[in-house]
Amino acid sequence: MLALINAPSVLGLRPTGVELLPEALQRAGLSKKLAFYTTQTVTPPAYNTKRDPVSHLLNPKGLATYAVQLADAIQETLQNNQFPVVLGGDCSNLLGIMLALKRMGRYGLFDLDGHADFYLPEQSPTGQAADSALALLSGRGSDVMTNLEGLGPLAQEKDIVLFGQRDQPETVKQHSLQIADTNIHVFDLATIQRAGVQESAQLALAALMGRPIEGFWIHLDVDVIDDAQMPAVDYRLPGGLTFDELETVLTLLLHEPKAIGLDIAIYNPKLDPHQTGAKKLTKLLASVLANR
Repeated sequence: MLALINAPSVLGLRPTGVELLPEALQRAGLSKKLAFYTTQTVTPPAYNTKRDPVSHLLNPKGLATYAVQLADAIQETLQNNQFPVVLGGDCSNLLGIMLALKRMGRYGLFDLDGHADFYLPEQSPTGQAADSALALLSGRGSDVMTNLEGLGPLAQEKDIVLFGQRDQPETVKQHSLQIADTNIHVFDLATIQRAGVQESAQLALAALMGRPIEGFWIHLDVDVIDDAQMPAVDYRLPGGLTFDELETVLTLLLHEPKAIGLDIAIYNPKLDPHQTGAKKLTKLLASVLANR
């Protein structure tokens, strides 16, 4: 059974439009194409434009509060044997998602993202937690974000796959930590294109399934999609996976019984005046989630 959780938070980014993602996919017919057993919305606190001098982040207290609220909603859904589909918002929703899973045991993350999101907060040029999502999840940064409920880190490095990264040259210029220097399983776009999407996805899934985890979450940042096909994102990069390639990956992942939830982030309807991206995303989700 599918459960829809709207999580329209921009606490880890900026209020430029990604908070409208749930509304846009509904207008495109998502609930008509998929039967959701339950639907709820987790409303975020107000946005604060001042960067915190201790955590080096925007909205650290709001992010921590929202993570707990979102974790509560996801945990309840999972305990009711439902498959949560979380519509963001930005990538900082991963804090609440992985907090819910850490409360329940040991879980992995399959992260489809064009960016590594691995800046230390003090290295981030913006102070946006979305720049640092995987760094925070793996325990890098202030305790207010990395040790939620005393459960940090929220995921072990070897229990994380990053699939589709293509911002490595930019991260070097910005002096970010390099995710490739960690134990996180990184399948960057060049590697995927050399080996082929199907084989790369199988290898990435095998790396995750080789870990002693109870299940794993799928995070879809839509900027993993080819910029020519999905330009409605705030931080654009050339290249990316085609919609067909992404469908291949998601179909493989969602056939795995240990896949326990999916979230979608970063699509900005304000940058998509004809709703082309919303319609494509809705069609994709309807296809890959049809049998969950």
